[in-house]
Amino acid sequence: MEGMDHSELQRAAKDHLWLHFSQHGRYVGDGPEHDVPIMVRGEGVYLYDSRGKRYLDGLAGLFVSQLGHGRRELAEAAAEQAGTLAFMPLWSYAHPPAIELADKIASYAPGDLNRVFFTSGGGEAVESAWKLAKDYFKRVGKPLKHKVVSRAIAYHGTTHGALSITGLPSLKQQFEPLVPSTFRVPNTNLYRAPAGTAGADGTDAAAFGRWAADQIEVAILDEGPDTVAAVFLEPVQNAGGCFPPPPGYFQRVREICDAYDVLLVSDEVICAYGRLGSMFGAEAIGYQPDIITSAKGLTSGYAPLGAMIASDKLFEPFATGSAMFAHGYTFGGHPVSTAVGLRNMQIFEDEQVLQGVQDRAPALRATLERLLDLPIVGDVRGEGFFYGIELVKDKATKESFTAEECERILYGFVSKRLYEEGLYCRADDRGDPVIQLSPPLVCTQEHFDEMEQILRSVLDKAHSLI
Repeated sequence: MEGMDHSELQRAAKDHLWLHFSQHGRYVGDGPEHDVPIMVRGEGVYLYDSRGKRYLDGLAGLFVSQLGHGRRELAEAAAEQAGTLAFMPLWSYAHPPAIELADKIASYAPGDLNRVFFTSGGGEAVESAWKLAKDYFKRVGKPLKHKVVSRAIAYHGTTHGALSITGLPSLKQQFEPLVPSTFRVPNTNLYRAPAGTAGADGTDAAAFGRWAADQIEVAILDEGPDTVAAVFLEPVQNAGGCFPPPPGYFQRVREICDAYDVLLVSDEVICAYGRLGSMFGAEAIGYQPDIITSAKGLTSGYAPLGAMIASDKLFEPFATGSAMFAHGYTFGGHPVSTAVGLRNMQIFEDEQVLQGVQDRAPALRATLERLLDLPIVGDVRGEGFFYGIELVKDKATKESFTAEECERILYGFVSKRLYEEGLYCRADDRGDPVIQLSPPLVCTQEHFDEMEQILRSVLDKAHSLI
């Protein structure tokens, strides 16, 4: 069958497709400036749209495409599994690809995180982790423990539970009332650390990390330790623009969680599977969680799949008798998706992808830090292949943009112009205005340079619009 041409695709997209997190008003009208961007092909680290134009994929799709596009071996793994066993749920039954992938994931997970509960994606993994935390504490005689602590501006998903844990009011208000009993603490944005928390000059990262971690203890004590079940934290917080943890931060958080019998959930939907240079972000940073939530890079985007990885301790109450974790998803651990995930992990090992990220990450940092000479660039921060570039109105004072300026400059100019210049990335003002970069893990210096050159050209022009 022949597909639609460009004009037919545009018409059908505008008439029938409801895009996610999108302002559809931008696509009302005629002319290319109102076109819906339509990607039709991917090859390596590049994407191609319906007009044939090429774009460097500076976001790995959506923090997903670890191995890049067009990997035939992943497509073939999906096809082979679909021809053998296309579907079987994990509801009291199992199938080889889910078993083998669970075994592989457990072999990489830190400590005693040996139990893998598959989901369809990241939000479902977060939802599963909260439900497990509540169920677990009821079964061990602590039924009041149900509350969750998370960080300001942090994003954890769109389901009602995961959205309740999310720390972005603008994404929550239209869906309230949400699930009660979630509480926010400060994040680890050293660039905007409150006065006095990072030493006299605002640069003492260790002091700031201790202060930020201690706010978790304050929240637990304020709510009552016998009511708090879990703390949900990303190794590097995405929303707000890549906030790395200060030295000692997670070690102090681990102490606090142990002191009050609170579970530490490492939300690694973005940070797992090589994004920070290790299979799991907790390993890259150096801390031991009780649960890891993951998705995205688990299959490099070739099939939808997520996973909640829990410790042996948390599985124990469900291991005997008639006990059951009464939770699951029709497509969680889908045979095709788990077969793709297993092949993805094999490619990671065969091509030494983790070592490649570790080897090239300093060069990515150095390349992006060249942009600090631009007056509009206030901060460049991140880890591994995961970076945020914060844009400022005044570099000396760190003054940020107004809402009107964000709409006009960040979205009206920067986002559009980066795309026009051939760089697919993300402009975001959840928090302060940033450009987010998360390229495929197979990118090399030539791609880093290409990103920097496009960013430099566009951001230099953007400053003149302030």
